Amino acid sequence: MSSKVLRGAFILTLGSVLSKVLGLLYVIPFDALLGEEGAGLYSYSYIPYTIFISLATAGMPLAVSKTVSKYNAIEEYAVSQKLFKSSLKLMVVTGFLAFLLMYAMAPGLASLGSYGKFSEEDLTTVIRAVSFALIIVPAMSIIRGFFQGHQDMKPTAVSQVIEQLVRIIFLLSGAFVVLKILDGDIVTAVSVATFAATIGAIGGLAFLLLYWKKQKPYLNQLLAADKGTVDISLIEVYKEIFFSSIPFIFVAIAMPLFQFVDNLTFSRAMASIGMDRDATTQAFGILNFNTQKLVVIPMTLATAFSMALVPSVTSAFVSSDMNAFRHQLDQAFQILLFVTIPAVIGMAILADPIYTAFYGHNQLGANILATYAPTAILFALFSVSAAVLQGINQQKFTVLGLLVGLLIKLSLNIPLIKLFDTAGAVYATTLGYLAACLLNLYFIRFFTEYSYKLIVKRTMLIFILSGIMALVVWVMESIMFLILDSEGRWQAVLITALCMLFGGLVYAVLSLKSTLAHRLFGNRIEKLQRKLKLKV
Repeated sequence: MSSKVLRGAFILTLGSVLSKVLGLLYVIPFDALLGEEGAGLYSYSYIPYTIFISLATAGMPLAVSKTVSKYNAIEEYAVSQKLFKSSLKLMVVTGFLAFLLMYAMAPGLASLGSYGKFSEEDLTTVIRAVSFALIIVPAMSIIRGFFQGHQDMKPTAVSQVIEQLVRIIFLLSGAFVVLKILDGDIVTAVSVATFAATIGAIGGLAFLLLYWKKQKPYLNQLLAADKGTVDISLIEVYKEIFFSSIPFIFVAIAMPLFQFVDNLTFSRAMASIGMDRDATTQAFGILNFNTQKLVVIPMTLATAFSMALVPSVTSAFVSSDMNAFRHQLDQAFQILLFVTIPAVIGMAILADPIYTAFYGHNQLGANILATYAPTAILFALFSVSAAVLQGINQQKFTVLGLLVGLLIKLSLNIPLIKLFDTAGAVYATTLGYLAACLLNLYFIRFFTEYSYKLIVKRTMLIFILSGIMALVVWVMESIMFLILDSEGRWQAVLITALCMLFGGLVYAVLSLKSTLAHRLFGNRIEKLQRKLKLKV
């Protein structure tokens, strides 16, 4: 994989990690203010919002990234910039239309989840509060996609962090003012919390516009170097984008669609086994807000790699450089699994102290987190495999894989919830994603003749090293449980931090001893060892 792609992936990863860390840290005061019931109400509104965002953007940001990369590769920079300006105008329009549609449909969406503690009117209020962000986010996403097409990942990474930081500050301060100063109710507080998405988007957009202004001279230089050999109308370009963007929509809403199935079925399935309304609302908040926020952390790298991978895979594929294409996939899959597998295994083992550290002790929450954590491997694989299929112009098969997975989720969700309570929804999600990933991997092999032999061998080694690490972490956790109160938040923080630090060191040493790290990162590991004066 080229240094530019790795650098881009690293920048996106850093931005995503910082954004996710901020998103994790805020749940501690959020939970203290609003509790699991507030988290459940927040989730009921935010899941439809993420679906509407994807429909509003229609997969355009990544499709524009891919198309810009394609025309930049042949030095047709004028086509790229013409496409960007037109797409930006289109996103302003679709964003506003999506806002109007979601605002109008709020009562209907609210009726789907009204079995829980909150009424349809309550759900309608919070859904409408978050819908305003649809006016801004699509335009912001197009600007990010344009710079990604230039293999410049900095604006995406920085704007994500700014957007998240502004959102969290407004969310927490707004909820605090409503509940503690104005003595308002939880519905008003959650409405303010969801409206924070709009304020955060304004912050992210402001940075992107400033960055665009700064980069204008460089973009003008590219225009001056334009070959001008391609005379293509915007209609033809949009036709190309339209057919390539539809799969991007499905990929973007994959996780929200799986969660939306829970919106539709969870409350009624829980009611059928005798669960009361309060317990159902709390369980839904644990499932689709508390644990979900923790589980997506290990797949942060996958998201960054998938975003960085599309332009580079497209360039290699368009250039018919299959050796570079295969090498990029080898590196992407291996580095992805190298990070994700030990992370989810560690999370499953430390589920009890991790959940307690963020939300306070709750046995159901710890059990669901331990069950849910391994699914992050599938989230990561789906993200990257879908990006590869998009990069080789086989997007429609990504849709096929997702639809099969979603059908499995729909078919099994209610039966599994009836058998296993809240954990049943996790099992249905895992089986659905497993089917989608297997289909995506099969299609990659079918169309590119890519061999997974090396990936399978390295994955087995990663599991062996992770298993040794897991045993060490389990022993250490068991000893600390004898000394500290695992149900206390600060003791849980200490247990989690020490076990993660020690487990990470063990895994790092094993990776160096086995030379796995050297095979994946090459000279970079040797340079790091020399700088740190390490001898392994």
